[in-house]
Amino acid sequence: MIYRTIEVIQQDWVRTIRLSRPDRRNAITPEMQLELIAALDAAGTSDCRVVVLEGAGEAFCSGLDLSVLQNSRGKTSEEYREEAIRTARMFRYLYDLPKATIAAVHGAAVAGGAGLATICDFTLAVPTARFGFTEARIGFVPALVSAYLRLQIGDKAARDILLTGRLFDAAEAQRLGLVTEIVAPDALTSRVQELSLTLAANSPASIRATKRLLAEQNHSWLSEALKLAMEANAQAREMPDFNEGVTAYLEKRKPRWAK
Repeated sequence: MIYRTIEVIQQDWVRTIRLSRPDRRNAITPEMQLELIAALDAAGTSDCRVVVLEGAGEAFCSGLDLSVLQNSRGKTSEEYREEAIRTARMFRYLYDLPKATIAAVHGAAVAGGAGLATICDFTLAVPTARFGFTEARIGFVPALVSAYLRLQIGDKAARDILLTGRLFDAAEAQRLGLVTEIVAPDALTSRVQELSLTLAANSPASIRATKRLLAEQNHSWLSEALKLAMEANAQAREMPDFNEGVTAYLEKRKPRWAK
């Protein structure tokens, strides 16, 4: 498959998937979602043993491209649901991947980008990396990422992050359990390689079985949570505050929320 928004590179047992829209801070588009699903699906059946997710340019991933959100306004409810389903599939493919996954976060990982970074088995980040689930700032609902966030850090901490929409640094992300390790910028590549070699040396069958066991322990709860989240995601796109929030962001002004 020819990719336009990502790059896929394999060296020995390690396959790297690089988000490659640096001019847009690797913002997620429908095309990128489909390419990520295809790349993850291909990795799952390949001979690679480790998948590394990284971003090109200054950011890891700034979340869903707001210009795409702006252009999607006015669609039917069914079309909104299809968009929510596609986003859910992207996250679920990453979560269920039968290979060990590492996110190398060298810059901002926001909204859906924070979801991609923290769903990985290991999240390595430089001290200056910034994280945040900022959907509330633009009148959107952090629906799909909320399921994985609650699974990782619990309900109370998730409410803090999701309702404030605040950005936080790598040190706080590590305290919360979203980041595995903080690495100096000049050592990030070598540390990812070192961890990849450790994982690749383990039994591939054991890795697959362990990941399947962990996923199945959460299967019923997560499937129901994502079902609710997909509906919430679709409904959020029809809220007046969402239209106002996206417009205000693109116009670089403060939003005027409905009462």
